[in-house]
Amino acid sequence: MAESMEGVVSTDTEQPAIENVEQKTVADIRSNFSLLERAVAQFDTRFTLRALRSISSLRKRLTDRVLCSVIVLTYAPSNPTARFLIEATGLDGQAITGIVAQLKAEVDKSKGLLKEVIPEIDVYIGILIQVYLYDSKEFDDGAEFSATLVDKIRESNRRTLDSLAARAYFYFSLFHEELDPKPPSRQSPVIDIRGKLLAALRSSVLRKDQDTQAAVTTLLLRNYISTADITQADLLVAQTQFPTTAPNNQVARYLFYLGRIRAIQLSYTEAHEHLTSATRKSPTNPVAAGFYQASTKLLVVVELLMGDIPDRAIFSQPRLERALEPYFRLVQAVRVGDLQGFLKIVQTYSPIFHRDGTYTLILRLRQNVIKTGIRMLSLSYSRISLRDICIRLGLESEESAEYIVAKAIRDGVIEATIDHEKGYMQTKQAGDVYATREPGEAFHERIRACLSLHDECVKAMRYPMNQHRLELKNAQEARERERELAKEIQDGDIDEDDAAGDFEGL
Repeated sequence: MAESMEGVVSTDTEQPAIENVEQKTVADIRSNFSLLERAVAQFDTRFTLRALRSISSLRKRLTDRVLCSVIVLTYAPSNPTARFLIEATGLDGQAITGIVAQLKAEVDKSKGLLKEVIPEIDVYIGILIQVYLYDSKEFDDGAEFSATLVDKIRESNRRTLDSLAARAYFYFSLFHEELDPKPPSRQSPVIDIRGKLLAALRSSVLRKDQDTQAAVTTLLLRNYISTADITQADLLVAQTQFPTTAPNNQVARYLFYLGRIRAIQLSYTEAHEHLTSATRKSPTNPVAAGFYQASTKLLVVVELLMGDIPDRAIFSQPRLERALEPYFRLVQAVRVGDLQGFLKIVQTYSPIFHRDGTYTLILRLRQNVIKTGIRMLSLSYSRISLRDICIRLGLESEESAEYIVAKAIRDGVIEATIDHEKGYMQTKQAGDVYATREPGEAFHERIRACLSLHDECVKAMRYPMNQHRLELKNAQEARERERELAKEIQDGDIDEDDAAGDFEGL
């Protein structure tokens, strides 16, 4: 009996708590409407970005009842947009009637105070519905709703919608990625949405909508890479210009996808440069840890393909320690030139490498492992026979060992000569590394990175809009006061001593 009473009490206390959470969530959402109205009135995107940043805190509290309550309190009953948004929440008619009856008193009280709802509020509520449907794994309904939403956004040519449109297109693409069959299947729905994304890119460029342009460009690159259409992705990069004033997160994504494209195309130096910039621009908050891990994984593989060994400190970072464990094992095998150990690691962790999209790049490392093994042998022995090289590296024959050693010499991996008749490799004596250009090149690379960071920081500085006009107005008023004082002195109304006390020069 006591247990049943306890259950009844807990149920009675939980219901008001849930209602309080819902009411607070509704109030928080509606408070963001004033930010959107200020953004439109003052033509300042900072207020829109504040409203969008609040979605991360609202996300866990979003329910269909909360969204329906917001719509009922915001729109008139006969508004067609309200009907479209309520249908997207998935509530049945009985539940909607109950919410309307529950909020009837509040609706009647504010009926005379209802203002015309601006399109920015429509799109903001639509984005909240997108987030709710994605978290509820309603991918089919979310894809259908998102397609209609982005069509409505494209019809409205308003610059105050740019930041909201970029977020709506992001979820539009994300929903279609979750539909079956998933990429890289050629029947995947992501291929069907390319036309709509390209049309959005064209419109954003013509309208100088840089937020949507940056977002859609990264989405198209992600789309092409997901289905291994690297040639099309490269053509998109070559024929479009990424906006220089794009948000930092979009720039980081763009550099990451560009680094992946260049790595697949064997342009490892460019790929390394782009991925290094992407990791530096990656957000530091824990929410974006996944992007930082993905970009670092690809950067480690590219460094190995370039013949470099990544710094050990990278793998000891708290955000990367567990995620990069397979890559740490891989680096150890490549560093010592252990071909058998490398093949074993690739076989053991192949599901992880496939999931990260680095498997095909890692398979290219076999030649690098052999080159590293040859380099280690050249440092250990002044002379070694090709047969011993073949045995130590697990190669098939002495001819293949000779070919690989010759290629390593030509690529500058080692400094040695091959005696074909006697069948051995003779290592040249190593010189002083500081007598070469390598230290200077490394120093130059660091200086260039610092200068690039400085230039980007200068470009990212924000100034209040129309501030220069205010300064010109103040200067003009000061000049007018100076003329009036000079005229009064000239007319003899006041003397110079009286004027000097109150005079405010430029």
